[in-house]
Amino acid sequence: MKYRNLILVIFAVSVIGLAYVQYRYLRIGLNLAEVQFTQKIGQSVREIKSDLYFENELTHLVGMSVTGNNAGFRMSLDSIADASTYFMDAFLSGKLTENGIKADFEYRLYGSDSINYLSTLDQAQKTTNPLVYSIQLGGYLNELTRKNFTLDLVFPNVHRYFLSQLNGLIIPSLIFLVFIILVILWVLKSFYWQRSVITTTNDFINNLTHELKTPVFSIGLATKILAENSSESQKEMIDLIRLQNEKLKTHIDKVLELATLDKKKKILNKLEVDYLPQLSQTAEMFAKLCKLEHIQFDYQLSGDTYPLYAEVAHLNNAIGNLLDNAMKYRSDDASISLSAYLEMNKLVIEVSDNGIGIAPEKSKKIFDKYYRVSEGDVHHAKGYGLGLYYVKQIVQMHSGKIRLNSTPGKGTQVQVILPLYTSRQSSKSK
Repeated sequence: MKYRNLILVIFAVSVIGLAYVQYRYLRIGLNLAEVQFTQKIGQSVREIKSDLYFENELTHLVGMSVTGNNAGFRMSLDSIADASTYFMDAFLSGKLTENGIKADFEYRLYGSDSINYLSTLDQAQKTTNPLVYSIQLGGYLNELTRKNFTLDLVFPNVHRYFLSQLNGLIIPSLIFLVFIILVILWVLKSFYWQRSVITTTNDFINNLTHELKTPVFSIGLATKILAENSSESQKEMIDLIRLQNEKLKTHIDKVLELATLDKKKKILNKLEVDYLPQLSQTAEMFAKLCKLEHIQFDYQLSGDTYPLYAEVAHLNNAIGNLLDNAMKYRSDDASISLSAYLEMNKLVIEVSDNGIGIAPEKSKKIFDKYYRVSEGDVHHAKGYGLGLYYVKQIVQMHSGKIRLNSTPGKGTQVQVILPLYTSRQSSKSK
């Protein structure tokens, strides 16, 4: 619960931080847009003022509208005013567009007597704090009317215009931010779903192994009863049953600890041991099973001692798992071998067989949890994909490595490489 809350807090802070950074970038973009707009407006104002200084078709038409003189025109004064307003709007729009300004605008032309002679103001009157640029005109109109004229360029929605200039930055930023949030939510959902699956699996393992304890106890009790009245020829078989039952009991106890592997808890109680006698006992017990199954099995343990810092029970289970797999996935003419030798302060344990083998693309996944090869002759061997995962976890907890070499149709070799426990390590630990 504590880690979940921490992850959620980190996620929330990261999203807020990312949104704030994007906001700051947008503010910088808006400032740059305003600076560029101001520069373009300055250039447009200079050109507008210059063109309206001299007499031309536009200023002449505007002058007639301002003075109310329609001499030489077969148009009413109202028509001349409308035409002046229209052509002035077209003139201003063209100048702004030439300088890269495509924002909506309105204008008004008024004199020193405060009368609006030309005006398109409509939306600006409904807008709070519109942006206004005033152009003091001179030349022809002032001389014609003996008045000073001012032309106001009014931008009612300039901030919306600035934002439109940043659409290439705003829209991708929002899209990527939404994608990041969705991906993180998906990862968190997958993580908690996986944790739920692991919890359910561990509960299943715990329940299953507890249920197995009753028949194991019954088998052990039955072997004791049988041993009392058995003949000499039967004792070897009963001893084998008893040994396998003890092995199964040990398996059950250790599988109960398997659930703690996912919780990263310390499940090993490692001690300094000589693993040679233990490995020899495992090999001898497996040899008896192979004899019953008519499987050729050879083992060779080189060296006088195998000093390890290990928990023998888990290590025996791991090696036993590899031998059991070699038996389960055997070919018709089965041959299994176990060898162990010392090499460069390491103990190397090899389990080899001439079984069905594993394809290279599947060899990379064989130690993954729940993974099982599901093709060919493997169907007859049932399991849950936990055995080799368990082996790998135990080997890694002993600071070791595991390697697999397999060829389909020829067999498989698995190497377990464990560091030896030297006197130097012993003195350091003390």
